[in-house]
Amino acid sequence: MNRSLIVIFTAILLDAVGIGLIFPILPALLREVAHTEDVAPYIGAMTALYAVMQFLFAPVLGALSDRLGRRPVLLLSLAGAAVNYVFLAFAPSLWLLLLGRAIAGLTSANISVATAYITDISPEDARARRFGLLNAMFGAGFIVGPVLGGVLGDHWLRLPFMAAAVLNAGNLLLALFILPESRTPDRGRIDLAALNPLRPLRWAFSMKSVLPVIAVFLLFSATGEAYGTCWALWGGDAFHWNGFSIGLSLGAFGICQTLAQAFLPGPAVRLLGERGAILTGVAGVSAALLVMAFATQGWMVFAIMPVFALGGIGVPALQSLATRQVDANRQGQFQGVLASVISLASIVAPLGFSSVYFVVRDAWPGAIWLTVAALYLTSVPLVLGLRLAKPQASPAPAG
Repeated sequence: MNRSLIVIFTAILLDAVGIGLIFPILPALLREVAHTEDVAPYIGAMTALYAVMQFLFAPVLGALSDRLGRRPVLLLSLAGAAVNYVFLAFAPSLWLLLLGRAIAGLTSANISVATAYITDISPEDARARRFGLLNAMFGAGFIVGPVLGGVLGDHWLRLPFMAAAVLNAGNLLLALFILPESRTPDRGRIDLAALNPLRPLRWAFSMKSVLPVIAVFLLFSATGEAYGTCWALWGGDAFHWNGFSIGLSLGAFGICQTLAQAFLPGPAVRLLGERGAILTGVAGVSAALLVMAFATQGWMVFAIMPVFALGGIGVPALQSLATRQVDANRQGQFQGVLASVISLASIVAPLGFSSVYFVVRDAWPGAIWLTVAALYLTSVPLVLGLRLAKPQASPAPAG
C-alpha cells in the first residue's frame, strides 16, 4: 500500500474516532452549559445545525477540490474539525457550542474528499477494494471512539473533546507534511449554478419512477439519526448507564453493524434477492427496536445486538437496487440526489426525534424506539413497489 493511501486511511480512522468520542458524554456537557436536565432538544439542534451547514457548503467544497486540488480542501476540513472540538472542550456557554458545530459542518468534507482522492490515484479495478477499506477504517474508528470517549468522560467531562481536538490536529499535521496532491488543479471558473444544493432535487421530483427509492432512502437515513440523537440519553435514563457503559453499547453496536455489512449482504442478496434482503433488514431492526423499547435491564440491549445487525444487510442491497432505477446516463445525477436526501434527513430527523424524546422521557424513555420502528416499517410498502428491472437506456442529457 502506498504512502498516500496510508495517510488517507489514517485520516479517516482518526476522524471517526474523534466523532465517536463525543457521543457518550455530549448529554452531560449540555446539562452543564445549559443548566437543565432536558437536553434532548439541544442535541437535536446541534446535530441538525451541523447537517444544515454540511448540506449548504458540501457542493462548494466539492467544486473547490476540483479547482484548487484535494489537499487544501482536506486540510481546511481537518482544521475545522479541530476548531470544533476545541470549542466543545472549553466553551462555557451553549452558543459557543453551537458555533463550534456550525464551523465543523461548514468545513466537513473529509469523507467526500478522501473518496475523490482515492478515485484520483486508483485504477478502476482497485477502487472497490480501496473504498471497502475506507469504510472499514471509518467503522473501526467508530467502534473505538465511543468506548474511549466513555472511559475518558468518566474521568473528566471535557477530556474526550480535548482528545478529539488533539487527534484532529495530529491528523492535520499528518496531511500537511506527508500527503501529496492527487490531481492537477483546474484553474477554470466554477459553475455557480452547480453549487445549488436544491438543483438535483428538482430533477428527481420530475421523474415519478425514482420517487419510491428516494423515499426509502429518506426513511432509512432518518431512522438512522435516532441513534446518535437519543441513544446516550436513553441509556442514562432507562438504565442509569455511565459514560463507559454508553460507549460500550455503542461500540458493540458498531462491531455488529461492521461485521454484518462486511460479510452478510452478498450471501443475503444471492439467497433472498435484493428486495428480500432489504425486507429482512427491516424486520431485524424492527424486532430489535421493539425489544429495546420494553427492555428493563441493560444486558437485554447487548443480547439483541446480533438481531439489530441484520439491518446491515438492507442498506447495501438498497444501494444495489437503487442503481437499477435509472439508466447509465443518469447514474451520477441520481447518486447526487440520494446524497442530498441523506443530508436533508440529517437536518430534519434529529430535531423530530429529540422533540419526541422530550415528550416521552419522563413517562417511558423506551417509547422513542417504538416511534423509530413505526417510521421504519412505513418503508415496507415502498420497498415492495420498487422496480427490479433495469430501465431502458435513454440518450445522454444535452450539455
